[in-house]
Amino acid sequence: MGQKTGFKKGALLLSASLVLSTILGACSTEKAGSGSATGGTDEITIMLPNFEAENPPENSPVIQKLEELTKVDVNLQWVPSSSYEDKFNITLASGKLPQIMVVLGKSPSFINAARTGAFWELGPYLKDYPNLSQMNEIITNNASIDGKTYGIYRARALGRNGVTIRKDWLEKLGLAEPKTIDEFYNVLKAFTKDDPDGNGKDDTYGLVASKFTGPWDNMQVWFGAPNKWGDDGSGGLIPAHETPEYMEALKFFRQIYSEGLVNKDFAVMDATKLPDPFVNGQAGIMVDVADNAQRMDQKILDKDPNATGRVDVLQAMEGPKGLRDMPTSGYSGLIAISKSSVKTEEDLKKVLSFLDQLNEPELQALLYNGLEGKQYEKKEDYIIPSTDKLALRDLQGLNQILMFVPEDRTLRVQQTPVREKVAQVQKANEEIVIANPGEPLISDVYAQKGPQLDNIINDARIKYIVGQIDEKGFEDAVALWKNNGGDDYVKEVNELYAALK
Repeated sequence: MGQKTGFKKGALLLSASLVLSTILGACSTEKAGSGSATGGTDEITIMLPNFEAENPPENSPVIQKLEELTKVDVNLQWVPSSSYEDKFNITLASGKLPQIMVVLGKSPSFINAARTGAFWELGPYLKDYPNLSQMNEIITNNASIDGKTYGIYRARALGRNGVTIRKDWLEKLGLAEPKTIDEFYNVLKAFTKDDPDGNGKDDTYGLVASKFTGPWDNMQVWFGAPNKWGDDGSGGLIPAHETPEYMEALKFFRQIYSEGLVNKDFAVMDATKLPDPFVNGQAGIMVDVADNAQRMDQKILDKDPNATGRVDVLQAMEGPKGLRDMPTSGYSGLIAISKSSVKTEEDLKKVLSFLDQLNEPELQALLYNGLEGKQYEKKEDYIIPSTDKLALRDLQGLNQILMFVPEDRTLRVQQTPVREKVAQVQKANEEIVIANPGEPLISDVYAQKGPQLDNIINDARIKYIVGQIDEKGFEDAVALWKNNGGDDYVKEVNELYAALK
């Protein structure tokens, strides 16, 4: 059977649900995690977003290969990404859910649906599947709701952050790669004061930052501050900005700003402008996602093809509590299984077997890279993607059902030295990331007042760094945060946290 496109017939959905229920019941003796979902006649309906203008056609060779390998008739219900949330909510309200739904994030509607039993809680079942049992503990916790797993996360790099640095400037000044906060400071100072580009002008500085708060959040963790929420010493949680380590980081930021080691206009610089000073040879360091390094490397090469070897990427700087790094959430959406169309545990196990199989190397490569000779050609140990639009149309959007568990097993294009280093840094970061224990907690107070509360602290942080307020001024801002809902937020988070134990 072929693929169905779009929501063309609501009746088909209901029909497919009934068919699946009947057929899955007949096949319920198959073991979970066998790597083969069915005996060749199952049908699974999947609702997923499409970020492209066209859906893959019903006779797509990639989808045909997917059905051949999984022995499942895959019924894809494509929804334009621009209207996916609306369609998601309408589908939830209808009660007629497909077996599998891509969930783009922990929206209030998904949270409510999960809490009221619309989706299977998968936690107790995952241990029985070779790939799904290897889900990352931190990411699983981040993606959970009230500590429960209502979907398989779609993994992204957890240890994504890093330090992008001008390697040629280090070499010019005879400096080693910084590894500690003190060495980081010394490099910032040398990049600002010692003419690293050798043009005889005082026209460079160490760190380029923007009004985007991410880099400052990253560096706070180097100093020992928690990732948003930390242990208060009595088993509860405390917000990062109330810890002494947070203030130590602020003092460092204030110092490098006062000494001109970071751009003076960072508080008003748009984040989209962040690469410009680095590429133009004005700034020597960016603290952000590590993959910025490969983009900076390419931008510099676009200006001058001979400018090779100018960019490097490093891990976090070691601070008083050792080597620590701020992780990302580690996922982008979930794959959830509805209870209204997958009614029994036996049916659930069949669907989980299918999802487990999608994480095998062959299936990951199929859904991400396509077919050799059509969507790519092999050359030595890497691939060359096709530029044929018709061939690519057969593949586009299918990566939306990829989970990358336990890891990304897709085929690689040719790697540059910087790309290889980025991959090494992100992999190594997984050992030093600091999890946020508050990530699975769903706060009603934060849902109502989160932006106002965040603005109070972010504004105070900037004012402290640039010298507009002193430490007493920052403490006053924290008191304002508390009185405007912060105390209620902390109380609620701790109640939710206690309920998880």
